[in-house]
Formats: sequence, structure tokens, C-alpha cells
Amino acid sequence: MRFRLFFLFFFTFSCSAHLVTYNQKEIYSAKGFAYIYQDQDFNKKIIKGKMNNDTMQISHQNLKTGSLIQITNPINKKSVVLKNIKRIKYPDFYKVLITKAVAEKLDLDLDLPILEITEIRKNKSFVAKKAKIFQEEKKIPSKAPVASVQISNISKNKIKNIKGKKDQIYILIGSFYSLETAIFLKERIVKDVPDLDGDKIKVKKINNKETQVISGPYSTVNLLKNDYIKIKSFGFEELDIFTNE
Repeated sequence: MRFRLFFLFFFTFSCSAHLVTYNQKEIYSAKGFAYIYQDQDFNKKIIKGKMNNDTMQISHQNLKTGSLIQITNPINKKSVVLKNIKRIKYPDFYKVLITKAVAEKLDLDLDLPILEITEIRKNKSFVAKKAKIFQEEKKIPSKAPVASVQISNISKNKIKNIKGKKDQIYILIGSFYSLETAIFLKERIVKDVPDLDGDKIKVKKINNKETQVISGPYSTVNLLKNDYIKIKSFGFEELDIFTNE
């Protein structure tokens, strides 16, 4: 197993209402909730662009217009590849904006519209089981005084759906090779994120090579959304969502 040493430096975070383009050297991939388009949300200026709900359209606010994106329903494994029609601003909690036609095509649960999202590069063959170097250590906020952490080539856990059990939702904050790093991050989040129920932040050892920091469980999307925003404001670029830990 190869390891990489990543040095974390202190830097200043700034807030901006403008759209940000992701690093195009890396293939974007995430798990989370879809925002299903409605005209009334456009009229109320909750989202900043108009779509046609009768056709299959998607918009990702941080990927370039024209980017190919595969979106998958992790429950039934149905998927579709569509072009990013334009960069429409929508609430940061959501991973992608889709029309009702896309939701119907994937048989999404409208009360729990969880998707897996993967960017597909036009000049490369798409490999469903591509290897990916874990980046979660890089997402530890610079507020945490960590000199260095070890990163291993670990894949994120697949979303699980257990029959006969009510869905419980979790936030995956990060996966780490080092148990000490995971414990340290948990302590910093509990200490520094205001109004967050620290009992929901857990360290879970998956195996000898992976330890996760998670938050949950949540029984409703609204409860999860509140904590998601609080944790993300601590300095994380991306947080994944999964069900039934």
C-alpha cells in the first residue's frame, strides 16, 4: 500500500456568492441529495436559472457547462448520463439540480432523493470501478493544527439499503487511515462548531486501514440539512450522504 504525506498549511477562508469551478485535473464525484426543479423556486429566486421539467435536464453549479455527468440512484442502480446544461446557482446543501423528468427516469424517492454523481471526461473512457486516491484528509479545515496526515488508497463505502429497516441518514465527514487523526477531527468539530449536538459525531473503525468520522443518524432531511450546513461551514469542501449505517 502506498502512502502520501500531505502538509496542511493555515490559510484564510472567504465567503463568496459567486460560482466556483472545481479543479478540472480531478474527476468530480459525490453522494448526496438532488434538488428537484420547480418553477416556483425559480420565481422565488431560490434557484437562479430556469429549466424545463418535461425534459431530462441537469445542472451542476461548479462543473463547466457541457460537462458529462452520470447520476445514479444507489437504491435501484438506475443511472443516466446527461450534459450539464448550464451552471445554475442552487442551495449548497444539494449536490445537483435535476428536473422532474430525471427523477422519474431514476425512480427517485422524492422524500429522500439521494444520488451518486460522477463526472465523465469526454477524452477518457469511463470506468465504473475506477481507482481513486482518497482526498478526505485534504478536507480537514486549516483551523485544525495538524502538521501532516497519511492518506491511503481507500474507497468510500457504498450506500447500503437494508430491507425491513427504516432509512436512517448519515453524513460522511471523512475517512482516514489514522485513528488518531479521526479522533482529533471529531474533537475539533465538537469543540468549534456551535450549536452542534456532539453526541451525533462518531468515530467508526471500518477495518485496520480505514476509520470514518460520521454524523448521525438523522430521521429527516431537514434535521440532517441543519447539521450539514454547520459542519460544512467549519471549512469542508464536500460532505457525502449515505443511508443505514
